[in-house]
Amino acid sequence: MRLLLRGARVVDPSQPIDEKIDILVENGKIVRVAKNIYKSRTQTEADAPSTLKTLDLRGKIIVPGLIDMHTHLREPGFEYRETIQTGCEAATAGGFTALACMPNTNPVNDNHSVTGSIIRKARECNLCHVYPIAAISRKSEGAALAEFWDLKDAGAVAFSDDGKPVMNAALMRRALEYAASLDMPVISHCEDLHLSAGGVMNEGFVATELGLLGIPGVAEEVMAARDILIAEFTGTAIHIAHVSTAGTVRLIREAKAREIRVTAETAPHYFTLTDEAVREFDVNAKVNPPLRGIEDVAAIREGLRDGTIDVIASDHAPHAMTDKDVEFDDAAFGMVGLETSLGLSLKLVADGILTLDQLIMKMSTAPARILKIPGGTLKTGAVADMTVIDPDAEWTVDRSCFRSKSCNTPFHGWDMKGKAVMTIVGGEIKYQEP
Repeated sequence: MRLLLRGARVVDPSQPIDEKIDILVENGKIVRVAKNIYKSRTQTEADAPSTLKTLDLRGKIIVPGLIDMHTHLREPGFEYRETIQTGCEAATAGGFTALACMPNTNPVNDNHSVTGSIIRKARECNLCHVYPIAAISRKSEGAALAEFWDLKDAGAVAFSDDGKPVMNAALMRRALEYAASLDMPVISHCEDLHLSAGGVMNEGFVATELGLLGIPGVAEEVMAARDILIAEFTGTAIHIAHVSTAGTVRLIREAKAREIRVTAETAPHYFTLTDEAVREFDVNAKVNPPLRGIEDVAAIREGLRDGTIDVIASDHAPHAMTDKDVEFDDAAFGMVGLETSLGLSLKLVADGILTLDQLIMKMSTAPARILKIPGGTLKTGAVADMTVIDPDAEWTVDRSCFRSKSCNTPFHGWDMKGKAVMTIVGGEIKYQEP
């Protein structure tokens, strides 16, 4: 079966292309990108093979398949929160053709068996690409390195102890050096556990009013500074996860100016919400790192605009009601994001912070480059992973309609404009808006 996508605006920052153009797919690959395919004088659509399926996508936008490089699929061990199946269903509904999942499972993804199991189950789901991120340390305990080579051989694409920061600087140095020898990235969850101990939200005026123990921004910034300096010393690369503070943005900007090999990501809630969202003790707004102040949100948006922050990732963190429907102090950190990430990020385009081309770079092309995985492009010969966006679609977030197994979102009831209406993976339509 051939697939012809016709009449859409094609936006591909990898080439770059931003024009109305046709895309022809065959055997899961993009075989031609040109105007008026099968409409030239010598070759009309009537001459096309009978196996050709034509999609009229006028008014829509085709972009390289979105890639979420920071998600939590919870399987194995926490299937009551999410499974690989439900996570992939949420991903394709949100326009994602690929995702990378963090290792904080049970058992921790620190060995060949767990990595291989995740990959096998993802293939059985046959919805989107799943790339496991393996633990930096055994059991993510920060004491001894995991077997990096064995994990790469099993299919891991990066290393992180996400959620359990590597407090031992010497261990982080060895991790950066070992990962560099394998040409794999290390993703750092920047948090000084001594500075953040006991905190449940951003340290500031709102926390004081609510009587909640705060997490200061310096808890993130001091670890970001440490890891940037170690990367500079070793000459290796470091990726900073879920940037939330103005200070971290400044540190990354200065590091890039010094040509240190640092990349960074943030999540939609960090450029959309402030700690005011916690004022009603909304446990769905409890995340780690926490929602910060208005100055931090402004700095995140500026960091996205000037290229300091390379990637937008959802940090999709599903939790069951039993994890969240408790007192605020005891509630789990995290919110789901796969099905709201694109809608929230498109607001950056509407607000003039990013162009659409820049947004797709941060949600597709850059993640593929950092993780060194296929995707992020619509070039001829590339795997046909594509997201079709209706920029005029107006919709309201309804957590009861989520494909995710969990519904812990603070965005329920929000009005959005712009939505993924079709997700194509390997030339096959895996999701189509009803």
